[in-house]
Amino acid sequence: MTATRNSANSGEATPVLSEEELKAVAAQAAQGRSATEAADSQVAKTDDADRKPTVVVAEDESVNRMDLVAMLEDNGYEVVGQAANGEEAVELTRKHRPNVVCMDVKMPRMDGITAAGTICDENIAPVVMLTAYSQTDLVKQATGAGAMAYVTKPYEESKLLPALQVAMGRFAEINDLLDSVERSETKLKETRGELKELEDKLKKAEDTLEERKFVDRAKGLLMDKADFSEQGAFRWIQKTSMDQRIPKKRLAMAIIAKYGDQKPEETDER
Repeated sequence: MTATRNSANSGEATPVLSEEELKAVAAQAAQGRSATEAADSQVAKTDDADRKPTVVVAEDESVNRMDLVAMLEDNGYEVVGQAANGEEAVELTRKHRPNVVCMDVKMPRMDGITAAGTICDENIAPVVMLTAYSQTDLVKQATGAGAMAYVTKPYEESKLLPALQVAMGRFAEINDLLDSVERSETKLKETRGELKELEDKLKKAEDTLEERKFVDRAKGLLMDKADFSEQGAFRWIQKTSMDQRIPKKRLAMAIIAKYGDQKPEETDER
């Protein structure tokens, strides 16, 4: 509807904006909204790109922990939690859900391998083990607990930073795979449900076809032996089935047994 105003001289309604002018304003508004939405989307993408990876550091020796935190922060990581034992490490990881956890092997109250096992079992974050020992058995224990990588002391950027990247990459790959498996299982479940539904429909169609064959044969016998018309025979079967609550197939078999030259082949009633 065109916006109007009253003319001071004539009292007649005259358009404030013509139809063409209104359309032009509406088009400009739509373009403005599109530009705003595009800008907001770009800002969101930029924010995601600029977001620092988060990390929980678990190290019982305070000096080593401070050095590790400083190294991580200098290399673009945000340390969201610092733990002095395994129990604190698990609690902080559950609370902050960081991108990665740096976990010392030897810690009081709960050792790092046990804590890493808990974090990995709950699939919260990837764990990089930190140890002063390079024994094969400790590496195997850490791997068995679910650790994605390990670094031996003293901590060096050239060893630690690649290990963190590897751990986060493996964690993402594993979770993508788990998501894919879950989607596949859901799809398989849906397909099985659809197949079951089709099987049920096929079974019902087969039962209907078999019933129709018996009814047609019984109808023919009623027409031949009891002087029914085709329509009358069908109506008698239908009405008797409803009134007596007898399945049409069973009723037709009884008619065939009585009037037919041979008894129908017995089949299990579906």
